Amino acid sequence: MNDSVNRHFSRRVFLGSGTAAAAAFAVAGAGGGALVGAPAAAAAPAGPVPVINPVVPQRADPWLMKHTDGKYYFTGSVPEYDRIIVRSSPTIAGLGSAGEAVVWTRPASGTMGGHIWAPELHHFDGKWHIYFAAGDSNDVFRVRIYVISTAAADPTTAEWEPPVRVFTHADTFSLDATTFEHAGTRYLLWAQSDTGVNSSLYIASMSSPTALSSAPVRIAVPTMDWETRGFKVNEGAAVIKRNGRIFVTFSASATDANYCMGLLTADENADLLDAASWAKTPTPVFTTNEGSKQYGPGHNSFTVDEAGNDVLVYHARSYRAIVGDPLYDPNRHARVQRLHWNADGTPNFGVPVGDGELPVRLEPAGALGTFLARDGVNVAAAAAPALGASQFRIAPGYAKKNSVVIEPVLTKGRYLRVQGSAVTIAATEGSSSGFLERAGLSNRAGMSFESVDFPGSYLTLRDGILALAKVGKNERPAATFFLRS
Repeated sequence: MNDSVNRHFSRRVFLGSGTAAAAAFAVAGAGGGALVGAPAAAAAPAGPVPVINPVVPQRADPWLMKHTDGKYYFTGSVPEYDRIIVRSSPTIAGLGSAGEAVVWTRPASGTMGGHIWAPELHHFDGKWHIYFAAGDSNDVFRVRIYVISTAAADPTTAEWEPPVRVFTHADTFSLDATTFEHAGTRYLLWAQSDTGVNSSLYIASMSSPTALSSAPVRIAVPTMDWETRGFKVNEGAAVIKRNGRIFVTFSASATDANYCMGLLTADENADLLDAASWAKTPTPVFTTNEGSKQYGPGHNSFTVDEAGNDVLVYHARSYRAIVGDPLYDPNRHARVQRLHWNADGTPNFGVPVGDGELPVRLEPAGALGTFLARDGVNVAAAAAPALGASQFRIAPGYAKKNSVVIEPVLTKGRYLRVQGSAVTIAATEGSSSGFLERAGLSNRAGMSFESVDFPGSYLTLRDGILALAKVGKNERPAATFFLRS
């Protein structure tokens, strides 16, 4: 996602282009314990399309990586918890309609015949490796960590080697293994049952893809209120290294709307096998948001978009109420959004941005360094607004062909609406919320928004507040906005 966006493509090419996202998906392959690769044919590219959340429906615990071949590879938990899938696409946007290969299915009985959870796809030492958790057929929750590997170039068509168990310090409930390399050492990071809690986070160095080379060290225990709602859980760790630090996100609490993400941080020069090297942020960094209608965000991964910007990948539901056990509710969908960074080098996760096209931030040409932000029912320019408050979704409108509506991320279902000369945030059923995208009046690299109902009048920043007005020559910068990701 580039920091400035060409007006002809605007937000529609954020995170790249490809085939339509959130399309129906095909599942290929079957058979107890089979190691197969049978991807369905992907639809032909149709030119630039928006990235639309959810990117891959009904795929929880999403793992998304960009490989050295330039392609994106995706895997995640399926609602049936019975198989491991992989799909690939040249773009993130194309993943929704990409063919899906079943690369492994659980056996009909015995070891690994139970719940299959949270696969992660990694490539190192010249091979692909998928780490996953599996229960047994006679006890689906007797979950342990396993890995399958292949030297094939394409993981979607590969013949995979039989699963190998990764043994930890105890033969107890263990899951959500991830691996990363730092300063020449490869590490495994995972969740395991612990005294008095459901799961804590552990780390150890590795001597091979299947074996540890150090004693496991516990680096996080769920003790805070936001980590212990429903269940006492730290799980689903993911690693991103930036700005001289190693950041580990993890998920906490029950898998309903209480599910959220926490953050551990270590200095890049610290001993990662020393628990004292890791500091836990005291509050969650990514949580349920009623404004954007996103519930239980978590079990994330990280990747980069086609322009090299950091991207947060996670699952969430678009409703709070769940019938029955949330573990068996199928609608934890895979989603993506831009990962931002604070001035101090720490990640700024913002809020889960909700269903639909990815949002933008609007920087007024007449007040560079500020962004439009929701201020109650009004929109004002602010120098350092909260990320979520300054994100807007520009979506196809209904008032006129090629019109758009502008929806603040934090007020899903409410739009910028013209009421006289005022612009407020309100629910709308009419065309008063419709705008036409025009080349920036003062700079064609920006964009101006002309009212459908009041031709010749534009969204304009006046005295720091967004209004609708006829625009004179000197006011053109106030009616021109640069779209930032």
